[in-house]
Amino acid sequence: MLFRRKQEITHADTTVRARAKINLTLDVTGRREDGYHTVEMVMQSIALHDTVRVTTIHGEKKPRGIVLSCSLPFLPTDERNLAYRAAELFYKETGALLETCEIHIEKRIPVAAGLAGGSTDAAAVLRALNALHTAGLTDDELCEMGLKLGADVPFCLRGGTMLAQGIGEELSLLPDMPHCWVVLCKPPFAVPTKEVYQEIDSVDILEHPDNKGMMAALNQEDYEGVCAYLSNVMETVTAAKRRQIGEIKSFLAENGADGTLMSGSGPTVYGLFSDESRAKTAAKMLRRRFADTFLTETCN
Repeated sequence: MLFRRKQEITHADTTVRARAKINLTLDVTGRREDGYHTVEMVMQSIALHDTVRVTTIHGEKKPRGIVLSCSLPFLPTDERNLAYRAAELFYKETGALLETCEIHIEKRIPVAAGLAGGSTDAAAVLRALNALHTAGLTDDELCEMGLKLGADVPFCLRGGTMLAQGIGEELSLLPDMPHCWVVLCKPPFAVPTKEVYQEIDSVDILEHPDNKGMMAALNQEDYEGVCAYLSNVMETVTAAKRRQIGEIKSFLAENGADGTLMSGSGPTVYGLFSDESRAKTAAKMLRRRFADTFLTETCN
């Protein structure tokens, strides 16, 4: 009688911190024929992060493919989720053997907030799978892959302080932003990015960000200069519709923030603080009104 040897099941896993980003500047410079807008913006990584755990399993009798779970039950866990699509794309582009790939996202970054929460989760999945499958993809190759998922994914793969141009994919490394504390506040509504970009075309933008000034301040490690050059043309559209954005900015400024701005297409507003105790106090007070208020810091 022949006995079949039971197939061994093997697991490999890794955990990646998927950091949020804020915009120090955001300018819309034009619109391409394919409908995408061109931008010029300075982006900064912050310590607030999701935790993405990826596990590859080989040897199961019935492989399950990509299995995504999330700590927020209302988020989709199929092809509608960018992290899921990142895994699909990785296996398609690399030809790595897919049997079972489990992805779990512990969300801390607010959803639809202008903080690149979905993009940074996708970037984390690409990094994790590159390591688990020893695919050997370079940062440039990962960014090329990430761009197929979204314009913010390449920045999320690299992180730090960057100038982004084109549709956001042309990245230039900038000197590290001087360390400071960041109070983030997301009011209780979402802002569809696509709608904001559509409306920006019909708005007269009276003042554009001074990106050269911002880069000069970064080169000189001039924290006060960085705060002075904070600017986002998207506020022209979003803040005009939602008074809470202006109210949050005013509150932060009145309670010790050295500079305030809306991040991305909104609605999250942040304040920069050189003084940690002031930042803690402002966050505590603001949290009484807005539950999605966070105290974090810049990181590179």
